[in-house]
Amino acid sequence: MSATTAAADQSVCAPLPVLGRDVTVPLVTGGEVAYAALDYAASAPALQRVWDDVAAYAPYYGSVHRGAGYLSQLSTDLFENSRVTVAEFLDCRPDDQVVFTRSTTDSLNLLAAALPAHCQVFVFETEHHASLLPWQDARVTYLNAPRTPAQAVETLERALADRDPYGPALVCVTGASNVTGELWPVRELAAAAHAHGARIVLDAAQLAPHHPVSVRELDVDWVAFSGHKLYAPFGSGVLAGRADWLQDAEPYLAGGGASRKVARRTDGGVDVEWHTTAARHEAGSPNVIGVYSIASACKALTEAGFDSLVARERQLIAKVREGLAEVPEVKVLSLFGDDAPRVGVISFVVDGWNSSHFAAALSAEYGIGVRDGLFCAHPLVRTLLGGDPQDVGECGAPEAEPGEKSLNAIRVSFGAGTPDEHVERFVRAVQELVRHGARWKYRTEDGRCVPDRG
Repeated sequence: MSATTAAADQSVCAPLPVLGRDVTVPLVTGGEVAYAALDYAASAPALQRVWDDVAAYAPYYGSVHRGAGYLSQLSTDLFENSRVTVAEFLDCRPDDQVVFTRSTTDSLNLLAAALPAHCQVFVFETEHHASLLPWQDARVTYLNAPRTPAQAVETLERALADRDPYGPALVCVTGASNVTGELWPVRELAAAAHAHGARIVLDAAQLAPHHPVSVRELDVDWVAFSGHKLYAPFGSGVLAGRADWLQDAEPYLAGGGASRKVARRTDGGVDVEWHTTAARHEAGSPNVIGVYSIASACKALTEAGFDSLVARERQLIAKVREGLAEVPEVKVLSLFGDDAPRVGVISFVVDGWNSSHFAAALSAEYGIGVRDGLFCAHPLVRTLLGGDPQDVGECGAPEAEPGEKSLNAIRVSFGAGTPDEHVERFVRAVQELVRHGARWKYRTEDGRCVPDRG
């Protein structure tokens, strides 16, 4: 059986087929192997269903909200129906708005730009930079990393109790860590926020691909996520939630689509009447392909059923964690402990290995794609590794030679498109590399550890 056929057969184990499942990559030691994509936390592969839906629509692609022609009207209907699909996927309230953006980062920067005057923002240092950094123009309070879910709620409650009780306030929290995969107590944090007169936005970039997200049940005011982590390529994201702050704010981008009326004034300037709908913050020609891909992914995940998807992912998580536990040199990173519920995101370090060297060997010798570095969550990773969370770091691998210790980690992540064989190969590769070492020599090039082919 060829490697390509084997890859196709293995994909049967995954409940949702993805693109790339039949791709083979060369090994530095010779031969080829089916590529094991285990970096879902960065970008998940596109669902085959999403790709097929987009391909079927592509011949009918047209301008959105701009034309009288049939294809333009069809594309406009597709775009607006996608908004309805996303609202249903998130179980939004009837008066919530769904705004399409470029990514989670874009969504949270949009919300940051819409904050009322004198708004106080509370955010844990454990956040991804997408939800850690957008608030710097506001009065922001960074909260220390909690070590239990209960401590997270207590920390927030203390901070909110000490805040100015008369101004607006916002809490930003992740649903699942992009470093440890651990689930955060979102419902409890939302209750704490509302009890102290604050609102809350949920960064669901890592949660939505793995678990159902209900705006109503979690009682959050907004939720943000990215299509590229939800098995939907083409660079779109979502900010969904309460409309009032968004309606009261100046448009995120000024331009066509956001404006209802524009007229010259006698003094030479212009008067603008902005939309009060989601279009207010969607200036320019919208990414209808990206938006439709998100809607398609939402439908595919809903139809597959999160109960079965979550159950299978838990089996994969257990398989990885049990395999890593057999290697004493491996330390899995965690805030809340081994028993904390989590999604398929696991970060670890290996005693005696530079993380970049280990990740390079997994790729070059086993055809396994993982991530190494600080994962755009520098304060959290440094805290977990015993460093100073205030130290300055760089995204990606450090300038360190193979075997040199560094304050970085390795992350493996997977989801609904991951065959069992991929995680089994990963566990086997970790065990073999630790016990027997790499079979190839590596060198540092532009901050990355790469095979030495010279």
